[in-house]
Amino acid sequence: MALNASTQIGHPAQQVIATLSDRGFADHLTKVANGTLTEFTVDGDIAGAFTLTTVRSVPTDRVPDIARKFVGSSIEVTQVEKWSAPDAAGSRTANVQITVGGVPVTVSGTEQLTAQGDVSEFAVDAKVSSSIPFIGGKLASAAEPYIGKALNLQAAQVNAWLSK
Repeated sequence: MALNASTQIGHPAQQVIATLSDRGFADHLTKVANGTLTEFTVDGDIAGAFTLTTVRSVPTDRVPDIARKFVGSSIEVTQVEKWSAPDAAGSRTANVQITVGGVPVTVSGTEQLTAQGDVSEFAVDAKVSSSIPFIGGKLASAAEPYIGKALNLQAAQVNAWLSK
């Protein structure tokens, strides 16, 4: 199932990328989602190309009923983002891969952070897939709204974090 979502963040792209790569922010965002940050690594200098790996343990109380059958009270979500160096305007692209421990659901695609002066546009173009025969499509379809909500939550939290 395809996932396309975008939102505007009221801060320059350089500040947004610095926030997204900040362990304190990742921990804060995870706590807002009632989860626990279990791993956070930045491989490379964020001034150029770098890889961001975030592993979170999150409760399954908001997981769609169809998926809850396959998981316990929490799941481990691993997100790997391979960010490009900024272009002349400060825009960046990331290849993103999200896996969910214990559930055969993956998300793969791209994130685009577009610099627009004092604001930025953050967009996701990804595919949600599941390898479970017969119900995989339903499972992926059920997961899509949650991913869109997560993007909006992340953008709102970036705005709030940078407005402190």
